[in-house]
Amino acid sequence: MSLLVRTWNVFHGNASPPERRAYLEDMVQLASEDSPDVLCLQELPVWALRRIGDWSGMRPFGAVAARPLLGSAELGRAITKLNHGLFRSAFTGQANAILLGTELTPFATDSIVLNPRGFRRRVARELGLDRTSKLKWAKERRVCQAVRTEALTVANLHGSSHPDWRVPDAELMRAAAFADSVAEPDDVLVLAGDFNVIREHSRTLEQLASPEWGFTKPISWIDQVLVRAAPASPARRWPEERRRRHGRLLSDHAPVEVTIG
Repeated sequence: MSLLVRTWNVFHGNASPPERRAYLEDMVQLASEDSPDVLCLQELPVWALRRIGDWSGMRPFGAVAARPLLGSAELGRAITKLNHGLFRSAFTGQANAILLGTELTPFATDSIVLNPRGFRRRVARELGLDRTSKLKWAKERRVCQAVRTEALTVANLHGSSHPDWRVPDAELMRAAAFADSVAEPDDVLVLAGDFNVIREHSRTLEQLASPEWGFTKPISWIDQVLVRAAPASPARRWPEERRRRHGRLLSDHAPVEVTIG
């Protein structure tokens, strides 16, 4: 069986450069219109978790990373609607989601915080991070979620945006270990999302592509789909024209996809 797996950081529905209005529904419909089997999304406003299933025709599983600032997802949406380019994610919170096609049946879901306090303290000591770096790392909660279907486990993460590449690289290894713990021994395992670390600066990506871990090799830049235990095509990044609508470039990231099998 062949599976199409796609990931996209949707930039809270903003165009690039951001405008007063947002295009999140257009983005989700664009990313799902050719019926991928799995669609991983990052940088979703929390209010969108209730709507992406209807927009895509897929079964969504969300994970909230940062809760809305004022406690209400809909209030955050209303304020942000005044000027998406200005407010971006300030009031809406932030979430990830894994969407499954209708032929995939979920067996289990789970999630993990990528930067909890104890983990930050330990890694900060190991890396010798200064106070400014530690405060920046603690500023925004990040998560990795996983959904297991029959013989397939998919993990979706959004690593911390940090000037020290070693920080999201440590989170990536934490995410990989978590994904491995969710998967059954014979599962095909997919690790996808916005890793916020590039292969040229990542010891983790090198380790994951080694025989010990067995994942496919990463492509350039920060958005990845890695596959273990199944033949897979090289990851493909969408060209700009594929995510351009009416002269407008959707998101500041390009979707990345692989075909498994």
